[in-house]
Amino acid sequence: MNRIVMQMLVAIFTGCVLAGCAAPRPTISVPGYQNRAVTRTEGGMQVSTAVLSPEESAAVYGVPLADRNIQPVWIEVENREDRNYFLLSPGLDPNFFPASEAADAFAGTASHDKRADLDRRFRDLAFHNPVRSGEKVSGFVLTNLNEGAKLVQIDLVAKERARTFSVFVAVPGFEADYKRSQVFKRITDSQEPTVNYTDDTSFRAALEALPCCATNEDGSKNGDPLNLVIVGGLGDAFPALVRRGWSLTEQKWSGAIRHMIGAALSGESYVNAPVSDLYLFGHAQDLALQKARGDIHQRNHMRLWLSNIRYHDKPVWVGQISRDIGIRLTWHSSTFTTHKIDPDVDEARTALTEDMAYSQNLIKIGLVTGVGAALESAPRKNLATDPYYTDGYRVVLIFDRTPRSLSEIEVFPWVTPYKVMHVTPGATP
Repeated sequence: MNRIVMQMLVAIFTGCVLAGCAAPRPTISVPGYQNRAVTRTEGGMQVSTAVLSPEESAAVYGVPLADRNIQPVWIEVENREDRNYFLLSPGLDPNFFPASEAADAFAGTASHDKRADLDRRFRDLAFHNPVRSGEKVSGFVLTNLNEGAKLVQIDLVAKERARTFSVFVAVPGFEADYKRSQVFKRITDSQEPTVNYTDDTSFRAALEALPCCATNEDGSKNGDPLNLVIVGGLGDAFPALVRRGWSLTEQKWSGAIRHMIGAALSGESYVNAPVSDLYLFGHAQDLALQKARGDIHQRNHMRLWLSNIRYHDKPVWVGQISRDIGIRLTWHSSTFTTHKIDPDVDEARTALTEDMAYSQNLIKIGLVTGVGAALESAPRKNLATDPYYTDGYRVVLIFDRTPRSLSEIEVFPWVTPYKVMHVTPGATP
């Protein structure tokens, strides 16, 4: 990137901060990790888990674990069954840190006694197998650092039995964009008005009646096509996305914008880079996720809105997905920069379907109309003036907690265009 463009980006960032177009980072209060632990039960096994922030891990261990890219995950297992269980640490992270290795990383030139104290502290805090029948065991597994959210995969094995829990856990201290709408609280709010569909015909009609596109704030202009429907929540869909490398996006505060510009100048990756706001149902996206590639210029990203639709009591999210292939300056964004999208938005939709087929939680897929076709020879444009073309379909992805193999994924008998037949297991012409 030449010096003139670099000076423009620096000037833009400085102007944004001084003008107030990027809010200062909110004050973060860090609650006790056990108070926010997520609990799951299967059979006679109950597990609770929480992911520690950098501040919490430093307070618990006495050393700045995050500086070495280490993140403690607290796990408590209560065994009410008739056999002993063992927690498999590689399930949380194949490259987890043994307590002794992590302690040694902070030992430095400490005396023999101090090194022994550090090693003892790390070992005492670690999770210790087995979890005997009638017992409750808690401790930490040291994993690689994740910001935003973490998939905590808890695999417990016993003689002729296994229990598996996949838990989507938010990481404190990270200002994810979903916090603006309190969307995860709304999922379980019984006061939220919803329509629950249990027959596929009515469900399909409801999805096809949705708007074609996201819009600008006042709804006067159409933007990117709404080409995605996700059915599921914190126990199935989001664990599946995190398992396949999708990350939450950060709010557009001054530090995030500075990070984004720095990554653009250096060519580095920024897996939590903010996305611009698009609007549906009268408000900006409830959350956004992205799958980063080699640098900030390239990523797949999606925006999701929680709808008032439910399918067999599962939350239904309406979304937009596209592939970013570069960054350019624009007057159509408050940050004066935007990602350029691949005009073939159907490719990103298909790539997500293929990606989720490997997630173990995808149980059914389908396509519905509602977007409206746009030919490559006559493309439409999004709000940033990027052209795009599409066959006009939106993909429907149904998730469940029960693991599902590739050969077991079902297909709605709705639409089977040629270009996606090869990624739909069991599809027929």
